[in-house]
Amino acid sequence: MSELHTGKTNMAGIDAGNATSATASMVLDALPHPVIMVSEENRICQANAAAESFFRSSAAFMARHELAHFIPFGSPVLTLIDQARQADSPINEYKIDISSPRIGRDKVVDVYAAPVAEMAGHVTLMFQPRTMADKIDRQLTHRGAARTVTGLAAMLAHEIKNPLSGIRGAAQLLEMSASEEDRSLTRLITDETDRIVNLVDRMEVFSDERPIQRQPVNIHSVLEHVKRLSKSGFARNIRIVEEYDPSLPPVFGNRDQLIQIFLNLAKNAAEALSETPDAEIVFSTSFRPGIHLSVSGSNERISLPMEFCVRDNGPGIPEELHSYIFDPFVTSKTNGSGLGLALVAKIVGDHGGVIECDCEPRKTIFRILMPAWRGEFDDESSIGNPQSGTQTITQTGDDE
Repeated sequence: MSELHTGKTNMAGIDAGNATSATASMVLDALPHPVIMVSEENRICQANAAAESFFRSSAAFMARHELAHFIPFGSPVLTLIDQARQADSPINEYKIDISSPRIGRDKVVDVYAAPVAEMAGHVTLMFQPRTMADKIDRQLTHRGAARTVTGLAAMLAHEIKNPLSGIRGAAQLLEMSASEEDRSLTRLITDETDRIVNLVDRMEVFSDERPIQRQPVNIHSVLEHVKRLSKSGFARNIRIVEEYDPSLPPVFGNRDQLIQIFLNLAKNAAEALSETPDAEIVFSTSFRPGIHLSVSGSNERISLPMEFCVRDNGPGIPEELHSYIFDPFVTSKTNGSGLGLALVAKIVGDHGGVIECDCEPRKTIFRILMPAWRGEFDDESSIGNPQSGTQTITQTGDDE
């Protein structure tokens, strides 16, 4: 817990030089959630390391301001503090949006407020960001939408592809005896039928229910392969940066599908950067312990410590699409089909992982959290849905 020198006793009510106080500070700094203490005037007088990161300010800077300096005017957090003082007991409040220009956007938190018994008027606050929990909930919605596409694809394959084949064949026969002017119309018919068939083929990927063939995969070799493909094609004029953690264990997954994921994300990023002069795509990997996901039908909680990111410095995704970008048929592109990111989300889900997107001007990050390979303990039932399908590599890249 960072010591903010205000002339008062610290949170534990013990002299700062005492070993017990130092130990307590280390424990609080080890917590992943922001913890602060405010005085009777709501001035911040204690903050742990997570709070400094959350509020984007050093402990010394925070000590010079009241909490109201960092959160929106009239925030429910201030009311919660008053209620904790008056009731002289802990109080919880859920899903409070404290986003502000000073601390950033998407700051939706659960707040725990408790009065400090040894220090009259002082209240301890713990903030628990809800972003990850909410995004995991949205993943379940996205997967439900993908299942809807599965049924639609099966119907389209039967009811549309066969008639289109007859239409295309008839157009080719007409072209043989048509005038030059009419041939342009028959070519238009064949081109448009081919386009519809290709769209249906891409949707059929969602209905592939074969078990995934998994093995330990070096994610860095996957990213290097994607980088080579990108630099030889759609990203030849874009700078690609690597920020890798070389100590990462393997991923238990399907190499081809992992390539599919990052190739689609890289292509999306490249298209978003088409008018950015200093265009840059960053591939990063890191180990982030602490995220666990409960799998339906199992009492086991799957750990998702592997974090892989694709970041670009483009204009970002329209704000109205932020909550829906992984849904099928959602796209900001004029000619996009809206299936690329839906397919990425499906493959990530099939691997037992979670994908999320953080977006602001000049910084769009697609973050993938996945389980690590656990050697002989890994099997098909321990990660994701054992009935998930396999896909062939397809560069859709049309959703951002």
